[in-house]
Amino acid sequence: MDMARRRLATGPHLLALDVCAAAVVTAGYVALADQDGSDGLPGFSGPWWLGLLVAVCVGAPLAVRRLWPVPVLAVVLGASAAATLLDITRDPYVSTALAVYVVALAEPVRRASVALALTLVVAAAVVIAGEAAVTPSGPWPEAVGTAMFVWLLVGAAWSAGRVVRGRRARAARTVRRLAQEALSEERLRIARELHDIVSHSLSVIVVKASVADHVAEERPEETRDAIRAIERTGREALTEMRRALGVLRGEHDGRRTGEPGPTGTAPPPGLDDLPALVRRTERAGVRTALRTRSAVGVPAGTALAVYRIVQEALTNVVKHAGDGTSCRVTVTVGSRGDVSVEVVDDGAGHPAVSGRAEPGGGHGLVGMRERVTLYGGTLAAGPRPGGGFAVSARLPSGPAHGRVAGRKESAV
Repeated sequence: MDMARRRLATGPHLLALDVCAAAVVTAGYVALADQDGSDGLPGFSGPWWLGLLVAVCVGAPLAVRRLWPVPVLAVVLGASAAATLLDITRDPYVSTALAVYVVALAEPVRRASVALALTLVVAAAVVIAGEAAVTPSGPWPEAVGTAMFVWLLVGAAWSAGRVVRGRRARAARTVRRLAQEALSEERLRIARELHDIVSHSLSVIVVKASVADHVAEERPEETRDAIRAIERTGREALTEMRRALGVLRGEHDGRRTGEPGPTGTAPPPGLDDLPALVRRTERAGVRTALRTRSAVGVPAGTALAVYRIVQEALTNVVKHAGDGTSCRVTVTVGSRGDVSVEVVDDGAGHPAVSGRAEPGGGHGLVGMRERVTLYGGTLAAGPRPGGGFAVSARLPSGPAHGRVAGRKESAV
């Protein structure tokens, strides 16, 4: 399982680069093994096959260094040490540095640090022993200088690996954080949609059920009217719930393309759906007047936000002002696409649920504030000096795409 995960993270292009590097290093060491000592330095005098074997062990493992970092480093370091002691070459351990880089990149810091320490100790000991003791080619200080150069190269490769590992870790954390933020925002959006849909419909149902309960024996016709209103409201709530679920699932939208969708879902509500919302509120006993003025089209997202703000404001009127309340809804779209929403009631009704929500409390007002803030707008909500309650929101102009038609001017 770990092997499959590592293969997936490596990528074929990096493996191809490693294969090329392995071929170059191997070919270079094979060429060095064929050199004699004509340049005055000790040369390899062993059998050809031994030189070829050492050259292959120094270069070939680099082809799989990203799959098995530590084993590859062990093989390459041992072969490089053998090449030094056999006088095949006294290079600055380039192959070892390439292997150390991947160890620092792929392994935990403790394991990578131990591998670096062992590599530095072995490389320094072999270089000093080879140049100053086994087949001397210069004084001790020169051998120590060569060993320090090997340390510098190997240490730089290890440091580069740790830096790249840190950058990748930070990038991965950023991706996880952004994914978590996106998930939280999506959950919040779903919660707002479900609250707006369920709260309004259930408020109407509760009010009408309360009416039916009080007049069941004395006025059976009024009771039947209330039950029919409950039925209609319930059906409308189910339709809107299916519509919201269809949008959340990304299902096909039939009204936008002129083709029927698989589940018959409709696009999200907008300004044209406000009259139906008002009629549902009136069935709950709240006399509601709607007035809209629109100079230009409104983006679909802004239209949905306006609809939800009006819906939540009317829900609060039904719950807290109650039967007999007069309410006025005004929606104005400016020439630049900015939208103003005002919902005002006189508070003169008989609430089925006691108490008026405070401006800062309740999920409904919180949801309205979140919607308005999302569009960079402003919201004011609170009791009116002469009685009743007022909600006022302003949304700035949205993007030019996704506009829906708004009515010029109407009154209900």
